[in-house]
Amino acid sequence: MPDSLQGGVLTGFRRVLFLSLFVLGLPALATTMVFFYDEGCPHCARVEEFLEGILPNYPELEVVYHSVREEEALELLEKLLSAYGIEGLSWSTPVIFIGEVADVGGTFYRPGQDPQPLTGRAEEFALEDAIREAIAQNAPSPLAKVKGASAGLAEKLTIPAVVLAAAADSVNPCTFAVLVLLLGTLLVAGKRGKVLQAGLAFVAAIYISYFLMGIGIFTAIQAAGVQRPFILAVSILAILLGLWNMKDYFAYGKWFTIEVPQRWRPLVKRVTSSVVSVPGAFVVGVLDSLFLLPCSSGPYIAILALLSKTTTRTTGILYLLFYNFIFVIPLLLITLGVHLGFTTTARAERWRSQRLGKLHLVSGAVMFLLGAGMIVALQLGYI
Repeated sequence: MPDSLQGGVLTGFRRVLFLSLFVLGLPALATTMVFFYDEGCPHCARVEEFLEGILPNYPELEVVYHSVREEEALELLEKLLSAYGIEGLSWSTPVIFIGEVADVGGTFYRPGQDPQPLTGRAEEFALEDAIREAIAQNAPSPLAKVKGASAGLAEKLTIPAVVLAAAADSVNPCTFAVLVLLLGTLLVAGKRGKVLQAGLAFVAAIYISYFLMGIGIFTAIQAAGVQRPFILAVSILAILLGLWNMKDYFAYGKWFTIEVPQRWRPLVKRVTSSVVSVPGAFVVGVLDSLFLLPCSSGPYIAILALLSKTTTRTTGILYLLFYNFIFVIPLLLITLGVHLGFTTTARAERWRSQRLGKLHLVSGAVMFLLGAGMIVALQLGYI
């Protein structure tokens, strides 16, 4: 896919700005355009350049790109052409669907009207009119015309999959240990008054870091075009990681453990135990996200692969916001518990240490079920 068709950082930030309207409760429903292109197609490049120029004016617009050189994309294109009543005709790229309008190589198809060939600025004006009309009518995604019961089921299964994976991911003994050490350091230094602020700064850093990493991976997967082999590979990886996690319930510490590597632990402990300020707690949270990623990368990558296949970028980012909120809930509870005096850092660490095996068992079981479920859904055509 050409670099210009991969969205880019500016598009990502524009989407985040659009999401803020949603979070604030303002009406902001996305309108989807489906764009099929071919490598080296000058017409595709010209139309794509035009779209990039007007996209800042339409933050509600979500453009989903597909290369016609991919087998799955060709199958989807044929289904969409059929759904729009454009069967048995030769077509050329680009092919664009938005609302009730289809632009097939510069020929516009609208319900109840004869096909209208347009070129140059006339095509651009017509395309922008179609965008305005679709946004004004809050038109459903063109993909809804070809989604059967299986696609609907995939969307229904996505939410529980996100919740289960996030819940399993949140049971993170590595991050628990760092937070408890951080809060304990503050208490020993006589800075109990900063426990809440530092704990919240640490949690905020974890949330922001994991969210931004998730957006980056999610965008890269969508730009590359997720294929069945990739979904299958990620699903198998989730199953293997799940089994390995469950191994630690029966034989903790033997062979390889899915935790922060032993050689990193002295550095993490040394850095964390030297922090006695709120900004320092935030920095530790960022470092924790990077150094302790092996503890939680499995469920997150599996969910990112699933979302890239079943959602648009806007919807996927909303799911990531939700996922990471669930992920940090236990960290918030630990912080509040220590701050309010419901528990101590020593008691919290003792609880964590005594239940390491069970924590790995629960996390591993959910990862195994997630991977197996994705494989079943893939084979049945649900994703």
